Amino acid sequence: MRIIAGSARGMKLKAPRGKDVRPTSDRVREALFSIISSRLEGAVFLDLYAGSGAVGIEALSRGAEEALFIDHEKENILLIKENLARTGLSGKARVKKDDANKALSRLSRENFKAGLIYLDPPYSFTAIPELIQKLLDLRIAAQDGLIIVEHSYYNRLWAGQFKEARQKRYGDTCLTFIEP
Repeated sequence: MRIIAGSARGMKLKAPRGKDVRPTSDRVREALFSIISSRLEGAVFLDLYAGSGAVGIEALSRGAEEALFIDHEKENILLIKENLARTGLSGKARVKKDDANKALSRLSRENFKAGLIYLDPPYSFTAIPELIQKLLDLRIAAQDGLIIVEHSYYNRLWAGQFKEARQKRYGDTCLTFIEP
């Protein structure tokens, strides 16, 4: 896994190990950043279920002002910190070990706002609509922000609940874009 473009272009990242781990492929990251490129410069990026941190680190490399990485696995938190250090982007990042729902409540109390929010829960996660609704209710997404969910193509029908949703498919992976 490597950073595709920007200040850290070509840097190799470490990925979590295990059969349940599914890092976002270079192909999907490249497509994602092609779609959101006009929103990146100076943005605050929230990487929820961050895993290795590759998506948020790519955002920083391509011009995001800052990124917040949240994951509940201690090993992933250590990996994100190591990957940030490798790329020299630690100064623009905060890394928190926390459950997604609890983290959103804390961020709301801090009046945290993100222009770009990336959710990459496990493909078996079924509470995506509730998580998105919580993001919307707590107004964590900036008014002109964008929520992006990476999920299984076979778990895509929930997106019909959100009127501004659009989807792009990349094999078994689907990206859903929701404007608050």
